[in-house]
Amino acid sequence: MFKKLLGQFSRDLGIDLGTSNTLVYVEEKGVVINEPSIVAISNRNNQILAVGREAKEMLGKTPPHISVIKPLENGIISDFEVTEKMLKYFVDKIHRDTFTFVPRPRIVIGVPLEITEVERKAVEDAAISAGAREVYLVENPMAAAIGARLNVTDSTGNMIVDVGGGTTEIAVISLSGVVTWKSLPIAGEEFNKNIVQYARDHFNLLLGEKVAEQIKIKIGSAIELSEPLEIEMRGRDLLTGLPKEIIVNDMQVRDALSRSLEVIVENVKATLEVTPPELVADIYERGLVLTGGGSLLRGLDELISRFAEVPVRVADDPLICVARGTGVLLANQALLHDIALPSTTEEANMAKK
Repeated sequence: MFKKLLGQFSRDLGIDLGTSNTLVYVEEKGVVINEPSIVAISNRNNQILAVGREAKEMLGKTPPHISVIKPLENGIISDFEVTEKMLKYFVDKIHRDTFTFVPRPRIVIGVPLEITEVERKAVEDAAISAGAREVYLVENPMAAAIGARLNVTDSTGNMIVDVGGGTTEIAVISLSGVVTWKSLPIAGEEFNKNIVQYARDHFNLLLGEKVAEQIKIKIGSAIELSEPLEIEMRGRDLLTGLPKEIIVNDMQVRDALSRSLEVIVENVKATLEVTPPELVADIYERGLVLTGGGSLLRGLDELISRFAEVPVRVADDPLICVARGTGVLLANQALLHDIALPSTTEEANMAKK
């Protein structure tokens, strides 16, 4: 009863708990938080020093008494305690200008398709420890499809490819459910690693992850560009140990990314091959939708379309599709109950009976 009373003064939240970024959607306000999923902690007293962008600025630059932690790997909680602290920080930040001292919001969280029961329980427990009175988990591609304004409830097939930070999830959706799917540990962060490895192999240059990410954003592409692009690549020379700068072009970065992009394209084709023919006909007519930050890579839509032989489009605001989808579900209780994964607590109670 007391929780419900506190809930009257709390803002219900939709959360995209991503490997690279955490986005928080507030009812009637939209996405109010879009911060890197990174936390800086003092090793001396275990206190949080920074969360999000501020913590990302510290990456690779910290003294021994500060640890910069990424608490999520491939969309899964790898450090429960830090994830809980990060969620609590975001929940408290949103309720800072309200009259409630103990926020008790309803929270809808997007989770990967391959999540296990143990991992689901970890997400639920982290959200409850952060102050949630109710937690609903929704599969990321389903939330992304809703956020991309696709009709997921009718019998028409929709295909969504969500290229996130840690995973790429490919799903065919019909009648409020996922019909066929594949999940790959290849996405935005893997693209960064490809660039780091390419620099090491071809130029004997050791790059930082942030530098690799900037190169990917500024000149990365999946297909040949009409106008060539160049950028400085700065790091440490592995032979001399001294700072070094070279100029790289989009063709070299494309070469670095080629193997990962090939795996994504092959898995899109493999998913189509096991999709029922009636749904494939719908996808051929309506096309495939790309969401997630990785979908912003230049020409990725054209590359997939070329090899999968279906129309491909990038959703509007692909970065916030999952968060926006969780927000839509907050306002549509009936659809939320249809789509949400069973609560691990409810499953445990059913098993006892």
